[in-house]
Amino acid sequence: MRRVGILHDPSRRKPRLMGSHSGRQCYSGFVPTLFAGLFFLLDLRSLALAIFALSVPLHAASRVQASPVPAELRSTEFTVTVNGQPVDVAHAAASYEFVGFDVTGPVDVAITATETGFWDRGVDIQPWRLGLRPTRQGQTIRFRLPGPAKLSIARPGDFLNHARMLFLFAGTPPPPQPRDPAVHVYPPGVYRQSLNPKSGDTLYLAPGSYFFGSLNLWKVQNVHILGRGTIVYEGSQAPNADEGWMQKPDWHCVGALESKNVEIDGLTCIVRARTWSIQMKDSSGFTYDDLRVIGGNPGNANQDGMDWLGGGDSVVRNSFFRASDDVFATQGNWDGYSDADMVRPGHDVQNILIENSVLSTSISNVVRAGWPRKSYSSRNFTLRNSDVLHGGIGACGQTFGLLGFWGANGAKGDHTNYTFENLFLDNWYSLVQLEQEQPSLHGFTFRNIWALDQPPLATSTLIGQVSGVTFDNVKYGQTRAANNADLPLAITDGAEPAHFPEPTGPTAKFSVSPPVFGPGQTVVFTAEPSPKAHYTWLFGDGTQATGRRVKHRFPDAEGTELDGSGRFRVLLHAENRQGQQDWAAQGIVAVEHWHDAVVTAGPMQPGLDWKIYPGAWTELPELRTEHAVFSGSSANIQSDPHGFTRYATAWDGFVDIPADGGYSFHLIARDGARLVIDGIEVARTGPPFAQVCNTNGNALRYDRGSLGLRAGKHSFHVEGLHSVSQGVPRLLWEGPALPLTDIPAAAFTHPRVDGWTK
Repeated sequence: MRRVGILHDPSRRKPRLMGSHSGRQCYSGFVPTLFAGLFFLLDLRSLALAIFALSVPLHAASRVQASPVPAELRSTEFTVTVNGQPVDVAHAAASYEFVGFDVTGPVDVAITATETGFWDRGVDIQPWRLGLRPTRQGQTIRFRLPGPAKLSIARPGDFLNHARMLFLFAGTPPPPQPRDPAVHVYPPGVYRQSLNPKSGDTLYLAPGSYFFGSLNLWKVQNVHILGRGTIVYEGSQAPNADEGWMQKPDWHCVGALESKNVEIDGLTCIVRARTWSIQMKDSSGFTYDDLRVIGGNPGNANQDGMDWLGGGDSVVRNSFFRASDDVFATQGNWDGYSDADMVRPGHDVQNILIENSVLSTSISNVVRAGWPRKSYSSRNFTLRNSDVLHGGIGACGQTFGLLGFWGANGAKGDHTNYTFENLFLDNWYSLVQLEQEQPSLHGFTFRNIWALDQPPLATSTLIGQVSGVTFDNVKYGQTRAANNADLPLAITDGAEPAHFPEPTGPTAKFSVSPPVFGPGQTVVFTAEPSPKAHYTWLFGDGTQATGRRVKHRFPDAEGTELDGSGRFRVLLHAENRQGQQDWAAQGIVAVEHWHDAVVTAGPMQPGLDWKIYPGAWTELPELRTEHAVFSGSSANIQSDPHGFTRYATAWDGFVDIPADGGYSFHLIARDGARLVIDGIEVARTGPPFAQVCNTNGNALRYDRGSLGLRAGKHSFHVEGLHSVSQGVPRLLWEGPALPLTDIPAAAFTHPRVDGWTK
């Protein structure tokens, strides 16, 4: 058995995990232990090659192959060169662009943005686990790509439906065109047609072939779609109505009805209409390899990445999805929204494997199953060895998460053996929402879930007939969730307690010495010892190292995201000889500029002062120009609105910093908030983002900032808007020897006497 390296090849033509089994060969029980230790990050030989590639000059044999993009699809938002060779950029959907090319080794990538100052707020290259950081010169960023990868490149925190994003697909050269005369070959060019293969057909879509239409698989079997073609689906769906569920030809990028044994390799789907991107109804035996799906629409809804309506026995591997709704979804059927349609029993869904893929959504769940009133059963669903770049925001009746299972309002079905393992979470919302009325959900396992640089924004839930849920090594940064409070998890309405097993295998955890340092100073990173473990470090500045104890110097105070924060995302990977592994992450701040503590006059009181500013604002106003009508004090970020329902609050006082160091502050709020320390705006959440499906309130928004602070008291100011949502801002901190945690009330003081004033 082979495992691939830390920079795996998501575009390889045949899988290297458990040989080259197909979707019709790999479902003999779905026994989890069969795959223990098989993970695409763990091959030390590949890891060594990846590290070596980062440290040596490009070899002359590293070649770049790219096909031209038709003029009607060509984008002017970015220009891209690979090893100095220009590569066409295509416009996908919404404000998304993409570029694709094939490489035979490491390459240098340069990306120039047309918009002036586009990178001024920083650069975010995902997946984060790759440890990529560019250099920047004006409008251009540059970075070394060690090998094939599927990337999302944008500005930090900018990933919702109106974000300007560039998706980069660096693949391996595809197999040569088949010589079999029975194969239907489509040479490079533009085709204004749909593809309607018959049973037994093989279609080869050559690199550089673009189809404006659909791939319709209607009651066919034994079909192969090969090559490296692109389908651009523009559709005729109403932009403000949910018509994308319909099962009919030319209604999706890929639509299948009662079909089986289909292989689709190397296809790119661009979906501009408000419709489900890939839909399979009562179909089975599908294998997707190196699929690239990009969907975006102004409505930011009803555009799933891939749906199973009955059927299954499917494999999705080495693929990329950007959806404007659920990335993956299962139902027994979906024939409309009438009462009869909703309660009509559907067919079972079973045996789905998704692996080695990169997943992104502007809204909704990464995986969604079940729906109110729906009746069907499912079993054997596995998502593993994959990166979640953007994982939902807000709620549609049920809060969005990595997995949302919504069996409410009379829903029926038995659903079992769902496994989520070896997953990396970058920007995300919540872990899991499980609800079922009858008969049950059981056997749900979440193993090796690594959130690399952000806490959960919303609480996970188990509601109703739910049992056998296991959280095995779910980690936020360096902290492993060991109980409900750590996750956090709420269990109600008869759901059984979740299981948090003791850890096995190596543990990735590390310390930093000295805890306070600046650019160019030597820092020692020491991993907690694990028996016979191998350690790999990614420092967030584009460099790597191996060993349990390593020394490193950060080159500047720009930070991993080139935002000037000095904050570097340091990752540690630990693996033992049995293939068991773990990851840890921590934000490390290289301090270039210090903020001194202030000297306070007069006696201090615990807590913070607050003021209430009534007003029907939709975004956080400039409170310095507004008049406060009530004031008081509280132990922490709390207040009494005194009967007002639409208002803003300002909290003032001092925060006591326990030791010199670089501190990061994490701010979470629904209607809008900002944090100011020592007169510097450290964090401001994005504008309000309304929840959907008539769900009250706005989604939780997140922002983070870092400062170098001396020990002692620092002026502290938080503003929060209360327009349509409940609750106050939440504020967490992390720093030297201080893990990510909520700021305790004991850290706050203020000079005012407690009491009300008007």
